Amino acid sequence: MESISDFLVYSVQEGLLFAILALGVFITFRCLNFPDLTVDGSYPLGAAVFAFMTYRGFGPFVGMAAAFIAGALAGLMTGALNTFSKIPALLSGILTMICLYSINLRIMGRPNISLSENLGHHTVFSLLKNAFSGVPETYLRLIFLMGLVLLLKGLLDLFLHTEIGLAIRATGDSESLVEVQGINPDKTKLIGVAVSNALVALSGAMFAQYQGFVDINMGIGMVVAGLASVIVGEVLVRGRNILFMTLQVVLGAVVYRMATAIALNWGYRIGFKPYDLKLFTGLLVIFILSFPVIKEKMKGLK
Repeated sequence: MESISDFLVYSVQEGLLFAILALGVFITFRCLNFPDLTVDGSYPLGAAVFAFMTYRGFGPFVGMAAAFIAGALAGLMTGALNTFSKIPALLSGILTMICLYSINLRIMGRPNISLSENLGHHTVFSLLKNAFSGVPETYLRLIFLMGLVLLLKGLLDLFLHTEIGLAIRATGDSESLVEVQGINPDKTKLIGVAVSNALVALSGAMFAQYQGFVDINMGIGMVVAGLASVIVGEVLVRGRNILFMTLQVVLGAVVYRMATAIALNWGYRIGFKPYDLKLFTGLLVIFILSFPVIKEKMKGLK
């Protein structure tokens, strides 16, 4: 029973880390209707910048702030390619992602970096463990991550209810309508994509602290994971209010991560390997996206 509870706790922890990523993906894919593939590059960018700051003696909170800013700059690059250079959104994200691979390597100096506490590299989790030594580390991490995700969700809800946030949401619905109202859609795209990738980079920095190392390839497939979290959440929770929509994303990320963890755990018994996670993720997204069509066809057959 204890092992099952530990399994659930660890799955929820990773799901909450993915929730930060999913909130960023939600802004571009749902609010802006902007298919942004920068995520696969900005996610490891946040981890790389955090490691860079940590190795130079800065605290974890400074490293997280630097990762957030770096992610925003990456998003601005994608937005600028799309708005000023008139490059299609998909291609803009791909170009930025390609550039970020080399940038991340240059920041890190090597393909992977350890953030071990034994080497004197403090993370927010090690600070919490030292400050609350009487609390089990597993539950301490869970409480902190729940608080952080709820804080970010609340701030995002407030942001999307501001004038700029409403303009971002309106841009995703109809750019022509936004222009009629005297709002520059290029500006709202830049802000939206920047905020999105800032959250993604913050998620990368948090995951680097959680797992204790940074790898150059840790961003592969993150955009699919974020999109899967958004879609799963929409299936679980109904509602068009922005408060419910962000709640959908958080719950979707947790359920998605638990589903993949359970699938891999049971998959070991039938020959699955850890590197099959990306395959499972892709198949899960394909199934979820195809489910409405399959459902309609089944009704037609009946």
